[in-house]
Amino acid sequence: QVQVVESGGGLVQAGGSLRLSCTVSGLTSDDYAMGWFRQAPGQEREGVAAIDSDGKTLYSNSVQHRFVISLDNARNTLYLQMNNLRPEGTAMYYCGSSLPPVTLRYPDYGYWGRGIQVTVSS
Repeated sequence: QVQVVESGGGLVQAGGSLRLSCTVSGLTSDDYAMGWFRQAPGQEREGVAAIDSDGKTLYSNSVQHRFVISLDNARNTLYLQMNNLRPEGTAMYYCGSSLPPVTLRYPDYGYWGRGIQVTVSS
C-alpha cells in the first residue's frame, strides 16, 4: 500500500527557517505529482507548493520567493525549504501525492500523510 510520511516540523521564531521532508513508498507509476498543503484551526486546507516528476512547480502567492519545493525522483522524497517564516504560517502541514497534472487543489490528491505541526512565534 502507499505510505506517506512527513518530518521536519517544529517551532521556529518569525524570520527563521525550517525544512520539511516527505517520503512516499508504494507508488507504481513513474509519472506523478506531490505537494504540500497546510491547514490552520478553523480554516480550509490550502495548497502551498507542488511539483511533478518532470520538475514543474507551483507556489501559492503567499509563499512564493520564500519557500522552495524540490523532489528527489529516485528516492521519492519531497522537500519544502521554508525561509523567512511568518506567524501566519503556523499550521498543520500535509504532504500528498497525485497523478499529473500538478495542481494546488487538495481534492486532486489521493494519498496523504498524517501531517506535521509548524509553529511560528512572533
